[in-house]
Amino acid sequence: MTRDIYQEAEEQILEKQKIVDYDIKEFTIELLTNKYLNGIENDNNDIYIPSYQRNFVWDPKRQSKFIESILLGIPIPYIFTADVDNGRLEVVDGSQRLRTIVNFIDNQLQLIDLEILDKLNGFSFKDLTIARQRKFKNATIRMIALSDKSDEDVRFMMFERINTGSDLLKDMEKRKGIFGGKFLTFVYEDCSTHPLFIKHTSFTDKVKKRGEPQELITRFFAFSDNYLGFKTGMNSFLNDYTDKMNKSFDKTRMYNELDRMLKFVDTYIPNGFKKTEESQKTPRVRFEAIAVGVNLALRQNPNLVPKSVSFLESKEFIHLVTGGSHNTPSNVRAKIEFVRDKLIA
Repeated sequence: MTRDIYQEAEEQILEKQKIVDYDIKEFTIELLTNKYLNGIENDNNDIYIPSYQRNFVWDPKRQSKFIESILLGIPIPYIFTADVDNGRLEVVDGSQRLRTIVNFIDNQLQLIDLEILDKLNGFSFKDLTIARQRKFKNATIRMIALSDKSDEDVRFMMFERINTGSDLLKDMEKRKGIFGGKFLTFVYEDCSTHPLFIKHTSFTDKVKKRGEPQELITRFFAFSDNYLGFKTGMNSFLNDYTDKMNKSFDKTRMYNELDRMLKFVDTYIPNGFKKTEESQKTPRVRFEAIAVGVNLALRQNPNLVPKSVSFLESKEFIHLVTGGSHNTPSNVRAKIEFVRDKLIA
Protein backbone atom coordinates (compact mmCIF):
# COMPACT_ATOMS: atom_id res chain seq x y z
CA MET A 1 0.00 0.00 0.00
CA THR A 2 1.14 3.53 -0.71
CA ARG A 3 1.57 6.18 1.96
CA ASP A 4 -1.41 8.06 0.51
CA ILE A 5 -3.75 5.14 1.24
CA TYR A 6 -2.62 4.99 4.88
CA GLN A 7 -3.12 8.73 5.21
CA GLU A 8 -6.58 8.59 3.64
CA ALA A 9 -7.58 5.79 6.02
CA GLU A 10 -6.41 7.80 9.03
CA GLU A 11 -8.25 10.90 7.83
CA GLN A 12 -11.43 8.91 7.35
CA ILE A 13 -11.25 7.54 10.91
CA LEU A 14 -10.78 11.04 12.33
CA GLU A 15 -13.61 12.44 10.21
CA LYS A 16 -16.11 9.77 11.19
CA GLN A 17 -15.18 9.97 14.87
CA LYS A 18 -16.31 13.58 14.91
CA ILE A 19 -19.94 12.65 14.24
CA VAL A 20 -20.13 10.30 17.23
CA ASP A 21 -20.48 12.72 20.14
CA TYR A 22 -21.59 11.39 23.53
CA ASP A 23 -21.49 11.90 27.27
CA ILE A 24 -21.18 9.32 30.04
CA LYS A 25 -23.68 9.89 32.84
CA GLU A 26 -24.10 8.10 36.16
CA PHE A 27 -27.41 8.06 38.01
CA THR A 28 -28.52 6.43 41.22
CA ILE A 29 -31.32 3.94 40.65
CA GLU A 30 -33.67 6.22 42.58
CA LEU A 31 -32.91 9.21 40.35
CA LEU A 32 -33.02 7.09 37.19
CA THR A 33 -36.44 5.67 37.98
CA ASN A 34 -37.75 9.11 38.95
CA LYS A 35 -36.60 10.53 35.63
CA TYR A 36 -38.38 7.67 33.85
CA LEU A 37 -41.63 7.68 35.88
CA ASN A 38 -42.20 11.40 36.51
CA GLY A 39 -44.30 12.69 33.63
CA ILE A 40 -44.74 9.27 31.97
CA GLU A 41 -48.55 9.62 31.96
CA ASN A 42 -48.49 12.60 29.59
CA ASP A 43 -45.33 11.53 27.74
CA ASN A 44 -43.21 14.22 29.34
CA ASN A 45 -40.71 12.13 31.34
CA ASP A 46 -37.02 13.10 31.15
CA ILE A 47 -35.94 9.58 30.16
CA TYR A 48 -38.39 7.78 27.92
CA ILE A 49 -38.82 4.61 25.90
CA PRO A 50 -40.15 5.49 22.41
CA SER A 51 -43.26 3.83 21.02
CA TYR A 52 -41.29 1.96 18.37
CA GLN A 53 -39.15 0.23 20.99
CA ARG A 54 -39.64 -3.49 21.39
CA ASN A 55 -42.11 -5.03 23.81
CA PHE A 56 -41.08 -6.03 27.29
CA VAL A 57 -40.01 -9.66 26.79
CA TRP A 58 -37.82 -10.58 29.76
CA ASP A 59 -39.45 -13.35 31.76
CA PRO A 60 -39.47 -13.24 35.61
CA LYS A 61 -36.43 -15.52 35.82
CA ARG A 62 -34.29 -13.22 33.68
CA GLN A 63 -35.56 -10.14 35.50
CA SER A 64 -34.72 -11.79 38.83
CA LYS A 65 -31.18 -12.59 37.71
CA PHE A 66 -30.65 -8.97 36.69
CA ILE A 67 -31.87 -7.70 40.07
CA GLU A 68 -29.59 -10.25 41.76
CA SER A 69 -26.64 -8.81 39.82
CA ILE A 70 -27.41 -5.34 41.15
CA LEU A 71 -27.75 -6.62 44.72
CA LEU A 72 -24.40 -8.41 44.39
CA GLY A 73 -22.71 -5.29 43.03
CA ILE A 74 -21.83 -6.97 39.72
CA PRO A 75 -21.11 -4.42 36.96
CA ILE A 76 -23.99 -4.23 34.51
CA PRO A 77 -23.98 -2.98 30.90
CA TYR A 78 -24.43 0.69 30.09
CA ILE A 79 -27.85 2.00 29.16
CA PHE A 80 -27.58 3.75 25.80
CA THR A 81 -29.68 6.86 25.18
CA ALA A 82 -29.93 9.63 22.62
CA ASP A 83 -30.41 13.31 23.46
CA VAL A 84 -33.34 14.57 21.40
CA ASP A 85 -34.20 18.15 20.44
CA ASN A 86 -36.30 18.93 23.53
CA GLY A 87 -33.59 17.79 25.95
CA ARG A 88 -35.21 14.46 26.79
CA LEU A 89 -33.20 11.24 26.67
CA GLU A 90 -34.56 8.50 24.41
CA VAL A 91 -33.60 4.98 25.45
CA VAL A 92 -31.88 3.31 22.51
CA ASP A 93 -30.75 0.17 24.31
CA GLY A 94 -31.51 -0.85 27.89
CA SER A 95 -35.29 -0.59 28.06
CA GLN A 96 -35.56 -4.09 29.51
CA ARG A 97 -33.10 -3.29 32.30
CA LEU A 98 -34.82 -0.02 33.11
CA ARG A 99 -38.30 -1.55 33.23
CA THR A 100 -37.07 -4.48 35.30
CA ILE A 101 -35.76 -2.06 37.92
CA VAL A 102 -39.05 -0.16 37.89
CA ASN A 103 -41.03 -3.41 38.20
CA PHE A 104 -38.95 -4.48 41.19
CA ILE A 105 -39.18 -1.19 43.07
CA ASP A 106 -42.91 -1.06 42.35
CA ASN A 107 -43.29 -4.56 43.85
CA GLN A 108 -44.48 -5.96 40.53
CA LEU A 109 -41.65 -8.51 40.45
CA GLN A 110 -41.19 -11.41 42.84
CA LEU A 111 -37.68 -12.87 42.68
CA ILE A 112 -37.44 -16.49 41.53
CA ASP A 113 -34.81 -19.12 40.71
CA LEU A 114 -31.91 -17.19 42.28
CA GLU A 115 -28.88 -19.42 42.74
CA ILE A 116 -26.48 -17.19 44.65
CA LEU A 117 -28.92 -15.18 46.78
CA ASP A 118 -31.30 -18.10 47.09
CA LYS A 119 -32.62 -16.83 50.45
CA LEU A 120 -34.28 -14.00 48.46
CA ASN A 121 -36.41 -16.29 46.31
CA GLY A 122 -40.01 -15.20 46.77
CA PHE A 123 -38.96 -11.68 47.85
CA SER A 124 -40.41 -8.47 46.45
CA PHE A 125 -38.77 -5.09 47.02
CA LYS A 126 -40.95 -4.43 50.08
CA ASP A 127 -39.59 -7.59 51.72
CA LEU A 128 -36.05 -6.22 51.84
CA THR A 129 -34.95 -4.44 54.99
CA ILE A 130 -35.27 -0.65 54.91
CA ALA A 131 -31.49 -0.37 54.90
CA ARG A 132 -31.20 -2.74 51.93
CA GLN A 133 -33.93 -0.83 50.06
CA ARG A 134 -31.94 2.38 50.52
CA LYS A 135 -28.73 0.72 49.34
CA PHE A 136 -30.50 -0.64 46.27
CA LYS A 137 -31.90 2.78 45.37
CA ASN A 138 -28.47 4.35 45.89
CA ALA A 139 -26.72 1.88 43.57
CA THR A 140 -25.56 3.62 40.39
CA ILE A 141 -26.30 2.88 36.75
CA ARG A 142 -24.05 4.20 34.01
CA MET A 143 -25.48 5.63 30.85
CA ILE A 144 -24.01 6.66 27.51
CA ALA A 145 -25.98 9.57 26.05
CA LEU A 146 -25.44 10.28 22.37
CA SER A 147 -25.64 14.06 22.10
CA ASP A 148 -27.92 15.98 19.76
CA LYS A 149 -24.81 16.97 17.79
CA SER A 150 -24.86 13.47 16.29
CA ASP A 151 -27.36 13.03 13.49
CA GLU A 152 -30.10 10.40 13.28
CA ASP A 153 -28.01 8.08 11.12
CA VAL A 154 -25.47 7.78 13.92
CA ARG A 155 -28.17 6.87 16.42
CA PHE A 156 -29.46 4.18 14.05
CA MET A 157 -25.93 2.87 13.54
CA MET A 158 -25.37 2.70 17.29
CA PHE A 159 -28.57 0.72 17.91
CA GLU A 160 -27.80 -1.70 15.10
CA ARG A 161 -24.24 -2.36 16.27
CA ILE A 162 -25.32 -2.82 19.87
CA ASN A 163 -27.98 -5.33 18.91
CA THR A 164 -26.75 -7.08 15.76
CA GLY A 165 -26.18 -10.72 16.52
CA SER A 166 -28.18 -10.69 19.73
CA ASP A 167 -30.27 -13.80 20.25
CA LEU A 168 -32.80 -11.66 22.06
CA LEU A 169 -33.61 -9.44 19.11
CA LYS A 170 -35.37 -10.51 15.94
CA ASP A 171 -35.40 -8.70 12.62
CA MET A 172 -38.55 -6.67 13.26
CA GLU A 173 -37.34 -5.62 16.71
CA LYS A 174 -34.10 -4.33 15.23
CA ARG A 175 -36.08 -2.55 12.52
CA LYS A 176 -38.19 -0.82 15.16
CA GLY A 177 -35.13 0.36 17.00
CA ILE A 178 -33.25 1.49 13.92
CA PHE A 179 -36.05 2.81 11.72
CA GLY A 180 -38.80 3.70 14.14
CA GLY A 181 -41.04 6.40 12.70
CA LYS A 182 -44.44 7.22 11.21
CA PHE A 183 -44.52 4.26 8.86
CA LEU A 184 -43.82 1.66 11.53
CA THR A 185 -46.30 3.38 13.85
CA PHE A 186 -48.84 2.91 11.05
CA VAL A 187 -47.85 -0.76 10.70
CA TYR A 188 -48.11 -1.43 14.43
CA GLU A 189 -51.12 0.65 15.39
CA ASP A 190 -53.33 0.59 12.28
CA CYS A 191 -52.45 -2.44 10.18
CA SER A 192 -51.51 -5.31 12.47
CA THR A 193 -54.64 -4.60 14.52
CA HIS A 194 -56.98 -5.01 11.54
CA PRO A 195 -59.68 -7.51 12.63
CA LEU A 196 -59.41 -9.58 9.44
CA PHE A 197 -55.62 -9.79 9.70
CA ILE A 198 -56.02 -11.08 13.25
CA LYS A 199 -58.76 -13.48 12.13
CA HIS A 200 -56.75 -15.09 9.33
CA THR A 201 -53.33 -15.33 10.99
CA SER A 202 -52.12 -17.19 14.03
CA PHE A 203 -49.06 -16.58 16.21
CA THR A 204 -47.73 -17.90 19.48
CA ASP A 205 -47.37 -15.30 22.23
CA LYS A 206 -43.60 -15.52 21.90
CA VAL A 207 -43.41 -14.65 18.20
CA LYS A 208 -46.15 -12.05 18.61
CA LYS A 209 -44.03 -10.24 21.20
CA ARG A 210 -41.10 -10.39 18.78
CA GLY A 211 -43.05 -8.44 16.16
CA GLU A 212 -43.94 -11.23 13.73
CA PRO A 213 -47.38 -9.77 12.80
CA GLN A 214 -45.71 -6.47 11.96
CA GLU A 215 -42.97 -8.26 10.03
CA LEU A 216 -45.63 -9.79 7.78
CA ILE A 217 -47.37 -6.45 7.24
CA THR A 218 -44.06 -4.80 6.34
CA ARG A 219 -43.30 -7.55 3.83
CA PHE A 220 -46.78 -7.17 2.35
CA PHE A 221 -46.27 -3.49 1.60
CA ALA A 222 -42.64 -3.82 0.50
CA PHE A 223 -43.28 -6.66 -1.94
CA SER A 224 -46.53 -5.15 -3.19
CA ASP A 225 -44.71 -1.96 -4.09
CA ASN A 226 -41.45 -3.39 -5.40
CA TYR A 227 -41.03 -7.17 -5.31
CA LEU A 228 -39.10 -6.98 -8.58
CA GLY A 229 -36.64 -4.68 -6.82
CA PHE A 230 -35.74 -7.38 -4.32
CA LYS A 231 -32.32 -8.59 -5.41
CA THR A 232 -30.29 -9.81 -2.44
CA GLY A 233 -30.60 -9.55 1.34
CA MET A 234 -34.11 -9.60 2.81
CA ASN A 235 -33.21 -7.43 5.80
CA SER A 236 -31.51 -4.79 3.66
CA PHE A 237 -34.50 -4.74 1.32
CA LEU A 238 -37.02 -4.31 4.14
CA ASN A 239 -34.86 -1.81 6.04
CA ASP A 240 -34.40 0.36 2.95
CA TYR A 241 -38.12 0.25 2.24
CA THR A 242 -39.00 1.15 5.84
CA ASP A 243 -36.54 4.03 5.86
CA LYS A 244 -37.99 5.35 2.60
CA MET A 245 -41.59 5.06 3.83
CA ASN A 246 -40.75 6.85 7.08
CA LYS A 247 -39.85 9.89 5.01
CA SER A 248 -43.06 9.84 2.97
CA PHE A 249 -45.88 7.35 2.42
CA ASP A 250 -49.51 7.39 1.30
CA LYS A 251 -51.26 6.15 4.41
CA THR A 252 -54.75 6.15 2.89
CA ARG A 253 -53.76 4.22 -0.24
CA MET A 254 -51.77 1.65 1.67
CA TYR A 255 -54.43 1.01 4.29
CA ASN A 256 -57.13 0.72 1.63
CA GLU A 257 -55.08 -1.84 -0.27
CA LEU A 258 -54.49 -3.87 2.88
CA ASP A 259 -58.18 -3.68 3.76
CA ARG A 260 -59.28 -4.70 0.24
CA MET A 261 -56.86 -7.62 0.18
CA LEU A 262 -57.99 -8.88 3.60
CA LYS A 263 -61.67 -8.67 2.63
CA PHE A 264 -60.94 -10.69 -0.51
CA VAL A 265 -59.11 -13.35 1.52
CA ASP A 266 -61.93 -13.41 4.06
CA THR A 267 -64.49 -13.98 1.28
CA TYR A 268 -62.72 -16.47 -0.96
CA ILE A 269 -59.91 -18.23 0.96
CA PRO A 270 -61.36 -20.19 3.91
CA ASN A 271 -58.09 -20.85 5.76
CA GLY A 272 -56.78 -17.37 5.19
CA PHE A 273 -52.99 -17.38 5.34
CA LYS A 274 -52.76 -20.54 7.43
CA LYS A 275 -52.21 -24.04 6.06
CA THR A 276 -55.28 -25.33 7.87
CA GLU A 277 -57.95 -23.80 10.04
CA GLU A 278 -56.34 -25.35 13.13
CA SER A 279 -52.79 -24.15 12.37
CA GLN A 280 -51.10 -22.30 15.23
CA LYS A 281 -48.67 -20.39 13.02
CA THR A 282 -48.65 -18.38 9.82
CA PRO A 283 -45.69 -19.21 7.56
CA ARG A 284 -44.10 -16.07 6.14
CA VAL A 285 -43.64 -17.59 2.71
CA ARG A 286 -47.33 -18.56 2.47
CA PHE A 287 -48.49 -15.16 3.69
CA GLU A 288 -46.28 -13.34 1.17
CA ALA A 289 -47.50 -15.44 -1.74
CA ILE A 290 -51.20 -15.08 -0.96
CA ALA A 291 -51.31 -11.52 0.39
CA VAL A 292 -49.11 -9.92 -2.25
CA GLY A 293 -50.44 -12.08 -5.10
CA VAL A 294 -54.02 -11.16 -4.19
CA ASN A 295 -53.13 -7.48 -3.87
CA LEU A 296 -51.45 -7.35 -7.30
CA ALA A 297 -54.42 -9.12 -8.87
CA LEU A 298 -56.81 -6.62 -7.27
CA ARG A 299 -54.73 -3.75 -8.60
CA GLN A 300 -55.45 -5.07 -12.07
CA ASN A 301 -59.10 -5.82 -11.36
CA PRO A 302 -60.55 -4.30 -8.18
CA ASN A 303 -63.84 -6.18 -8.77
CA LEU A 304 -62.17 -9.54 -9.19
CA VAL A 305 -64.24 -12.66 -8.50
CA PRO A 306 -61.99 -15.72 -8.74
CA LYS A 307 -63.14 -18.75 -10.71
CA SER A 308 -61.45 -20.96 -8.13
CA VAL A 309 -58.78 -20.89 -5.44
CA SER A 310 -58.08 -24.62 -5.62
CA PHE A 311 -54.63 -23.77 -6.99
CA LEU A 312 -53.62 -23.09 -3.38
CA GLU A 313 -53.78 -26.86 -2.86
CA SER A 314 -51.82 -27.69 -6.01
CA LYS A 315 -48.43 -29.38 -5.97
CA GLU A 316 -46.89 -26.39 -7.71
CA PHE A 317 -48.02 -23.93 -5.04
CA ILE A 318 -47.09 -26.25 -2.19
CA HIS A 319 -43.61 -26.64 -3.70
CA LEU A 320 -43.25 -22.86 -3.98
CA VAL A 321 -44.10 -22.30 -0.30
CA THR A 322 -42.45 -25.34 1.24
CA GLY A 323 -39.36 -25.89 -0.88
CA GLY A 324 -35.94 -24.47 -0.05
CA SER A 325 -34.56 -20.99 -0.80
CA HIS A 326 -37.65 -19.08 0.30
CA ASN A 327 -35.90 -15.72 0.40
CA THR A 328 -34.24 -15.85 -3.00
CA PRO A 329 -35.41 -13.25 -5.52
CA SER A 330 -36.49 -15.98 -7.93
CA ASN A 331 -38.67 -17.72 -5.33
CA VAL A 332 -40.23 -14.48 -4.12
CA ARG A 333 -41.11 -13.54 -7.68
CA ALA A 334 -42.36 -17.02 -8.62
CA LYS A 335 -44.74 -17.50 -5.69
CA ILE A 336 -46.23 -13.99 -5.91
CA GLU A 337 -46.76 -14.13 -9.66
CA PHE A 338 -48.16 -17.66 -9.43
CA VAL A 339 -51.00 -16.51 -7.15
CA ARG A 340 -51.57 -13.28 -9.09
CA ASP A 341 -51.71 -15.00 -12.48
CA LYS A 342 -54.00 -17.80 -11.29
CA LEU A 343 -56.46 -15.26 -9.91
CA ILE A 344 -56.64 -13.10 -13.02
CA ALA A 345 -56.57 -15.99 -15.50
